[in-house]
Parts: sequence; structure tokens; C-alpha cells
Amino acid sequence: MPEGHTLHRLARLHQRRYAGEPVAVSSPQGRFAESAARIDGRVLRAAEAHGKHLFHEYGPDAVVHVHLGLYGKFSEAKVPAGPPIGQVRMRMVGQRYWTDLRGPNACRLITEDEVAAVRARLGPDPIRGDADPDRAWQRISRSRTSIATLLMDQSVLAGVGNVYRAEVLFRHGLPPLLPGRELDSPDWQAIWTDLVRLMRLGVRTGRIDTVRPEHLPEVTGRAPREDPHGGEVYVYRRAGQPCLICGTEVRIQELAGRKLYWCPTCQPA
Repeated sequence: MPEGHTLHRLARLHQRRYAGEPVAVSSPQGRFAESAARIDGRVLRAAEAHGKHLFHEYGPDAVVHVHLGLYGKFSEAKVPAGPPIGQVRMRMVGQRYWTDLRGPNACRLITEDEVAAVRARLGPDPIRGDADPDRAWQRISRSRTSIATLLMDQSVLAGVGNVYRAEVLFRHGLPPLLPGRELDSPDWQAIWTDLVRLMRLGVRTGRIDTVRPEHLPEVTGRAPREDPHGGEVYVYRRAGQPCLICGTEVRIQELAGRKLYWCPTCQPA
């Protein structure tokens, strides 16, 4: 599932390419046809993201809410638009570009009050300038649940996925199964600050890079990471491989239905 930086990149792309101009909206697949007809030809006022949720504001009181889920994907190209290929849930055609949305978990037309309700259910997003990390800390500091699980709970912290979760805990030497209420306040502040920096970097580059400069391949002489996800990471999807810092085998286990990666030496219980 795409992590929060991907949705913010999409929001910025759509803001740049479509905002301020009329957009032709359709649903070749048909599942979004009635809603598409209501906003077809309207001016896109703004595109923004909160966590893993994307919002296209057409107004008045008409917002397209998209959650990509596991399989959702946007494809973009310059006009003219070609014939739809596959199951296109929503097509947007502007003056210079067009985009198709396929396979989202959610694509629906909602009101501004419903947008507020969605956002109210989400925790602070490290990428957003209006985020309040104390909101997340109030939940974490009272919880018996592991910090690894809490970081993935979108009602606690919005936008963090499996990669950022594993990597930020490694970078701060924190055992993933540590209960939230046993986390020190300075450690939380360090986690939040790091997430802000790493996730905003992801927005700029379009990939997740978490390895510090002194541990990069060009410095250590190791082979660069080869993975379709891209980016240099410490533990994510490196189970069974040696830790980049201590050489201990990276571990993996299931936690709340997701794969958890960590180094037992660098992140001692």
C-alpha cells in the first residue's frame, strides 16, 4: 500500500496540472459515473492529502475522496487522452494533461462535512504543516500496545506505513514491541522529527531513503539495494541479511497482519 508521501506527491502533481481550470471527469468503468457527471466540467479548486487519503475539491460542497488501498494507481499523460485501458474508475482530462485512476479502495464524491469527518478520524500527518504531534503522543503515552503497532494505526499517526515504521524504529534503536506507554517523551520527539524529515524527503524524491550518509553504498563499498520499492533502507525487506551497522541477521515476524523487520542487536528489548 502506498505510504503518505506518495499521496502528497499526487496531490501536488494534480494541483499543479489541474487546479484552477475546468476538468472533464468521467467513469469509463461506470462505478463512479453518477458522481462524475455531477462534477464534470467544474473547476478543480484544490488537491490535498492527509495521510493516505487524497481529496480533490471542486465545490461547492463537492470533494472527490480517493484512497488507493493495495491496488489503486493513477496514470498520467499529456492530452489528447487515448481510449481507456482496463477498469478505469475515474478519468480526469484537463487542458494539458489527463489521468486515469484504476483499482482504488475508495473513490467517492463527498461533502465538506464528510471530509472533516474523515480527517477527524486520522492522526496527525508528519508531512502537513498543521500537524500536532502532541495528539499522537497523548494516545501513545497511555497505550499498552506496541510502538510498532501504534505507528501503523492511522488514527494515531496518519501516513506512516510499513517501511517508515520499520526504519524509524531502527534509526532510533527502539525495540518494536516496546509498549507505547514505556516510550520516553524525548524518544517520541525524536521519532516525530525524523518522520517529518524522512517523509518530506520522500515527497521530493518519490522514494523512501532512510540510510544515513555514512552507511550509503558509495561510502561502505557494499552493493546498492536492488528492490522494486527503490531507496536505501536499513531493515525493511532485508530479513535474513546482515544489519548494515552491526552485521546481525535482520529478523522478521508477523505483527497485526503485517511483516515487521528489525535488528535484535541494534534494537535490544
